[in-house]
Amino acid sequence: MYRYATSLASKARSVPDFRSPPILPISISFFCLVAEKMSTRTATQQIGGRLSWTRNYAAKDIKFGVEARSLMLKGVEELADAVKVTMGPKGRNVVIEQSFGAPKVTKDGVTVAKSIEFKDKVQNVGASLVKQVANATNDVAGDGTTCATVLTRAIFTEGCKSVAAGMNAMDLRRGISMAVDSVVTNLKSRARMISTSEEIAQVGTISANGEREIGELIAKAMEKVGKEGVITISDGKTLYNELEVVEGMKLDRGYISPYFITNQKTQKCELEDPLILIHEKKISSINAVVKVLELALKRQRPLLIVSEDVESDALATLILNKIRAGIKVCAIKAPGFGENRKASLQDLSVLTGGEVITEELGLNLEKVDLDMLGSCKKVTVSKDDTVILDGAGDKKSIEERCEQIRSAIENTTSDYDKEKLQERLAKLSGGVAVLKIGGASEAEVSEKKDRVTDALNATKAAVEEGIVPGGGVALLYASKELEKLQTANFDQKIGVQIIQNALKTPVHTIASNAGVEGAVVVGKLLEQDNPDLGYDAAKGEYVDMVKAGIIDPLKVIRTALVDAASVSSLMTTTEAVVVELPKDDKENSDQQGRRENSDEQGAGGLNGSRGSSHYELPTMLAILANDPLVPRSQVVIPSAGELMLVWGNEAAELPFPHLDLFDPSATLVVFATEPEPPEIPFTG
Repeated sequence: MYRYATSLASKARSVPDFRSPPILPISISFFCLVAEKMSTRTATQQIGGRLSWTRNYAAKDIKFGVEARSLMLKGVEELADAVKVTMGPKGRNVVIEQSFGAPKVTKDGVTVAKSIEFKDKVQNVGASLVKQVANATNDVAGDGTTCATVLTRAIFTEGCKSVAAGMNAMDLRRGISMAVDSVVTNLKSRARMISTSEEIAQVGTISANGEREIGELIAKAMEKVGKEGVITISDGKTLYNELEVVEGMKLDRGYISPYFITNQKTQKCELEDPLILIHEKKISSINAVVKVLELALKRQRPLLIVSEDVESDALATLILNKIRAGIKVCAIKAPGFGENRKASLQDLSVLTGGEVITEELGLNLEKVDLDMLGSCKKVTVSKDDTVILDGAGDKKSIEERCEQIRSAIENTTSDYDKEKLQERLAKLSGGVAVLKIGGASEAEVSEKKDRVTDALNATKAAVEEGIVPGGGVALLYASKELEKLQTANFDQKIGVQIIQNALKTPVHTIASNAGVEGAVVVGKLLEQDNPDLGYDAAKGEYVDMVKAGIIDPLKVIRTALVDAASVSSLMTTTEAVVVELPKDDKENSDQQGRRENSDEQGAGGLNGSRGSSHYELPTMLAILANDPLVPRSQVVIPSAGELMLVWGNEAAELPFPHLDLFDPSATLVVFATEPEPPEIPFTG
C-alpha cells in the first residue's frame, strides 16, 4: 500500500504545469479514496513523513426514557393507523408505491406493515418491532396480522402512559403476562373443532373478506387432498377462479426428448403399467440401457427411466428403440438438487416399490434385475411435468416414510426446508391442489391472491386448533374474565387492565371501519351475557356469530395476542434507544472532526500540511468549494476518470484514469499541503 501511494504521489509531482500564468508549486503527497459507507469522526497519524492513515468511528445517537418511548410510540401509531384501515369486511385498500412496476393494491396487514419506513430512526425502531409482531403472527398462523398490529398499538400506548405516571415497568410486564395467559386459557376452553366442508368454507370466507366463492374453493380443495395435502396458489389464465387437483405424485420434470411422445393430440407420453428405473447418476452406457430395455421387453411392459440425465449415446439408443422397435419408453430428469433430489428419489422408490440404483449401496446399471424396478398403474409425462398414479409400493412402507417426513417437519427450523418437506409429504400421502386465481388485471389478481393466501392459512389453522366466534368478540368477552384475576400489587393490576382495554380494540376498529361508533358497539356487547353475540359489520346488525358463519381460528387469535403482548412489553420496559446518527448530524460531526484534526496538527502534517479532510463524494464539491481550511490547490473533483486541481476559476488536469472516483458511497480523503493561496470566505 505504501509503495502504491508513493508511486501515485511521484506521478502527481512530475506532471507538467499546463496553466498560464504560472501558479505556486503544488506538492501532492497522496490522494486516497476510502469506501466507507458509515459517516464518521476521524483521527489521523503521520507515517514516515510521507503517508497518513485514517481511523473512522461510527456516530450514534442515544435517546433515553420518556423521549425514547414517545418517539417509538409515534412510529407504532403511524404504522398501526395505516394497517388498521384494512380490518373487517368494510376495511379499505392500501395502495403501496413500489420501486419497480405498478403500485400494489392490498388489504393484507403484513404487506402494508412491511412497506412502511420512517425518516426518524427512533420512530423506525418502533415500527420495526411492530413489523416483527406481524411477521411472527404471519409465520405461525398465516393470518391475523392486522389484529396483532392493532393489539400491539393498544398495549404499548397504555403501557407508555402508565410508565410516565410512575408505575413500575417490570410489574406492568408481569401483569400483562398474567392477563395474556388467562385469556389464552379462556379461549382454548371455548374453542370448537371443525370437520365439515361447510364450516371450512365459512372460515375461508371470513378471512377472504367475505368472498364466499374463495371460501368454497378452499373447502373443495381440502376435501380433495385432505388435511395434509398441499394446496398451492397460482395466477390463473382467465377472469374466473379455478381449482385443479393433481392426484398421485407429481414431479416437476418433463420428458428429455419429444420423440418419447405417444399421444400426438395432447403432446404427452402415456405409459400404462410401466416398469420404473430410478438411477441417481447420469446414464451414459449404451450396454446398461440395452440391458434394462431387454428386461422391459421380456415382460412386455413400458419403461420409465428417472435419472440425473441421459447422455447422447444412451438417449439415441432409447429413441431408436422407441421409433424402430416400437418399445414404449420415456426418460425424465430427476427432480430437485443435491440432498433434496436424493430424498425425492427415495420417496419415489418407496411409492413405486423399487430401489434407487446408487453407487453408495454398491449398485450399478450392470447389476440391475427385475426386483429393483418399481411399478405403478399409469404414468403421464408432459413437456414440463410427470404424474405417477397409484404406485405399487407397500402401503406400510409408504406410511412409515410419511411418519419420517412428519418428524422432520416438526424438528426443522428452516421455512424453506419445511415447505419442501410438506410438498414431499403431500406427494406421498394425498395429492396437490392448485388454486388458479383469475382477474381482469394484474393488480386485481395480486390483491385477490393476498386474500386467498390469508384465507387458506386461516382455514388450516382452524382445522388444527378449532374456531371461536369471530369479529373480535372472542377477545372482547375474554376481557370480562380478567376482572376476577388476582395480582400481587397495584402495578400488576394496572398491567391486567392494559390487556383488558386492549382486548376491546379489534371490535372497536371493525365497527369504526364500517362507519359506526366503535365505543357504542363495544358497550352494547359487554352489557349482555351471550358469548356468541357480535356485530356483523357487513350487514350492520347484531347476530349470533357462529350461526351467521362469522368465525375466527383459535390459532390466529391466540398467536396475535401472545405476539402483540410480548413485543409491547419489551417496548414498554425500554429505557434507552441507540440508533445511527441522522445524516445531517453526521455531516456536522464530520466537519467538526475535520476542524479539530486541523487544529491539532497545525503545520505538522505531510510535509508541513494542515492535516486531512474527509468528504462523501456526492457532497464533496459543496463543502470544499467554500471551505477556508482547504487550500484551493488541493480541492479534488472527480470528472471522467481524472483528478482536477482547482485554483479559483481555473483548473489543471492530472490524468489518473485508473482511480475509481465514482463510487457514490465512498469517502474522499484529501491531504492538503503548503503553500496556500489566499483564503476564500466560508459560505457553506
